[in-house]
Amino acid sequence: MGKRLISQRRGRGSPRYIAPSHKYVYKVAYRSFDAKEKRSRIIGEVVELLRHPLHSAILMKVLFENNEVRVYFAPEGIKIGDRIEEGINASPTLGSVLPLSSIPEGAPVFNIELRPGDGGKLVRSSGGIAYIRSKDEDGVHVRLPSKRTVTINPKCRAQLGCLSMGGREELPLMKAGVAYYKMRARNKLWPKVRGVAMNAVDHPFGGKQHHSGRGTAVARNAPAGQKVGHIAARTTGRKTSLKQRLKEKKR
Repeated sequence: MGKRLISQRRGRGSPRYIAPSHKYVYKVAYRSFDAKEKRSRIIGEVVELLRHPLHSAILMKVLFENNEVRVYFAPEGIKIGDRIEEGINASPTLGSVLPLSSIPEGAPVFNIELRPGDGGKLVRSSGGIAYIRSKDEDGVHVRLPSKRTVTINPKCRAQLGCLSMGGREELPLMKAGVAYYKMRARNKLWPKVRGVAMNAVDHPFGGKQHHSGRGTAVARNAPAGQKVGHIAARTTGRKTSLKQRLKEKKR
């Protein structure tokens, strides 16, 4: 009898595979878009820079003039003691939070809201940067790091600057021990072993000497011990063009 697959063990939800949510002590989100922000602005000061296992970028703790403390993403170049502003009349300085309608065209932004007041959903990973391309009646057109342009409500807020830790992935890990602790911080399953490299009792693709003889497609109603690979795949392999198909028919 074979063993349970990794996907089956992960679905059980044991502590080995679930995220360590007890380490995630900070929630990065903008403060509520209250009457003060809608009328003018509110000023805050950066009092501390933080590292967090959930986020790849550096965080900053901001103390506002009404004694409210929030945790935001830290842009590249900000330091302790700098002041940021938040509101419709805030000045467009590094780290400030403004509605997209108040940000000039061409300005770099990050942590962009998809809906007004959701706290920020787009461009939140280290080194992330988006640009305000244009504004019209439909909304504000923002160019994302993926080169895709999206149209967003002008009332949505964003933070000015480039997100910190931009060269994080350029530094080589050098040895497997560093990668181990990197994955362990978020309880990631690592290293990942290929199914074809396992024994026959460990995986349906295992036990092959030359990795041939069995397709990777599996039926949708297959039992849990077989449901790996291309589930209910319509096609597998290289796709052929219409011209190639017509040539094959003529032959």
